[in-house]
Amino acid sequence: MGRVRNRVTRTASLRKKGGMTSAVPAAEPSLTSLSHGGGCGCKLSPAVLREVLARAPQGASFASLMVGRDTSDDAAVWRLNDQQALVATTDFFMPVVDDPYVFGRIAATNALSDIYAMGGTPILALAIVGMPISVLSPDTIGKILAGGESVCAEAGIPVAGGHSIDSVEPIYGLVALGLVHPDQVLTNRTARPGDVLLLTKGLGVGIFSAALKQKKLSDTAYAAMVASTTRLNRVGQQLAGRAGVSALTDVTGFGLLGHALEMAAGAGVTLEIDADAVPLLPEAAELARSGVRTGASPRNWASYGDRVDLPEGLADWQRDLLCDPQTSGGLLVAVAPEAAEATLALIRGAGFDQACAIGRVRAGAGRVQVSTGPAAG
Repeated sequence: MGRVRNRVTRTASLRKKGGMTSAVPAAEPSLTSLSHGGGCGCKLSPAVLREVLARAPQGASFASLMVGRDTSDDAAVWRLNDQQALVATTDFFMPVVDDPYVFGRIAATNALSDIYAMGGTPILALAIVGMPISVLSPDTIGKILAGGESVCAEAGIPVAGGHSIDSVEPIYGLVALGLVHPDQVLTNRTARPGDVLLLTKGLGVGIFSAALKQKKLSDTAYAAMVASTTRLNRVGQQLAGRAGVSALTDVTGFGLLGHALEMAAGAGVTLEIDADAVPLLPEAAELARSGVRTGASPRNWASYGDRVDLPEGLADWQRDLLCDPQTSGGLLVAVAPEAAEATLALIRGAGFDQACAIGRVRAGAGRVQVSTGPAAG
């Protein structure tokens, strides 16, 4: 284990604008100290979100709306014509790391993931910016925006505008737009019994973010977290229209079990997940065993644990990892068994070295069954 990473306090000098001195403090606090939660751990719990949406008006129906809010999918999809559908999403959160440039990169990567999770190709982004301007310097805020711009450049799209406000906690994210062929839209509700489940990234980002705040995260683990959370899920584009791929979603704030449940409920099936096969980021298991976890993990479990069957003897720390909120997490893919090996090879060839089969889809009714031992055969 490398040396423990400490948070950095940045120093900012007073700046003059138009003859006036701006009220930027001499010493800026670390970004994570300004947020009550970080990354996708900021999301409303699944239970609270269900209650909120249940009270919201249903609204009118539209013939061109292919995917709306009723299926808990990753993005909305609007049919433009016979060859194109527009994929639209928005995602933003508070800092999960202290480095402003890295925070911007993580937030932008996470936002674009929703486009890829629908099989789409991003075309345009708009920035969502909320910053405590009396606390953070223009230099720090500029680095956050630059980080987001750098990821969008990697994706081949512009940040063409956006909106900013003065807020108590720092917030950054994107509105992202993309295109996909209407016949190649991938959703979280079309998994089929017999499908193999593939996961493209290791779990543990939420635990790492908690360890960072507690000054327990090693340099090795921090580097692994940044590498994972800034890796674009662009392989989702290649999965669109691919023979055998039946369903797709990304794993973010509700944890692996929460997003697996959305897939199970949408298709009216049961997902079986082998806890021993699920990939983990390096040192995630050790930190979880020591009791490091986010507040979102128990909230997630409380929200959906009644629909999950756990094997006898599964340790609490293992359950925490399966519920761990993943900021810019991987893709969960349901693929026909005869296409699973080739699809996994494609994903690994795209740079997702930890990608592996973690389970299968069975007939059932909107549940997840966790097992130990081979479930993906």
